[in-house]
Amino acid sequence: MITAALSMTAIGVGLGTMLGIAARKFHVETPPIVDEIEQLMPGTNCGQCGFPGCRAAAEALAEASAPVTLCPPGGRDLVQQLAEVTGAGGAAETALSDFEEAAPQVAFIFEDHCTGCTKCFKRCPTDAIVGAAKQIHTVVTDACIGCDACVQVCPTEAIILRGKPRTLANWYWDKPDPGLTTAALEHAS
Repeated sequence: MITAALSMTAIGVGLGTMLGIAARKFHVETPPIVDEIEQLMPGTNCGQCGFPGCRAAAEALAEASAPVTLCPPGGRDLVQQLAEVTGAGGAAETALSDFEEAAPQVAFIFEDHCTGCTKCFKRCPTDAIVGAAKQIHTVVTDACIGCDACVQVCPTEAIILRGKPRTLANWYWDKPDPGLTTAALEHAS
């Protein structure tokens, strides 16, 4: 028994050493712009952009093989920041003119259709779904990013995406339409 433990330890140390040496020898430097772009991204790795994570999306943006409007959760502010960092000024202006900022969405589970299979629970990147096996699940709306991963795997179609409910924490005044205010002032005088 002791010889087995010692031999397994020796094998583990040997393979670990070889992996460490290989990591140093074959290390590939990434361009600093990739790290800078990744810092700007939300970091939720939701996959809404079509890439497996924010790092892959940042690499695609650095190579200019993806548009600056690729991240729906980031919104218009992220598009402007990415345009500044990548230098896609003119292309970003045209992209921003066509860019419609989507209202924030969150998942909603119809509890009467939920079977408690935990498929949605396992796919959620932000752990926004609360529940256990064979029990009804629910969504913590403050943690949900609306990535659609849970909707895709639900076998009973009990999950939908809908607009994020307005609370005191996220409520805001709509900006007034400048045309309406000018017309109202002219009509009043």
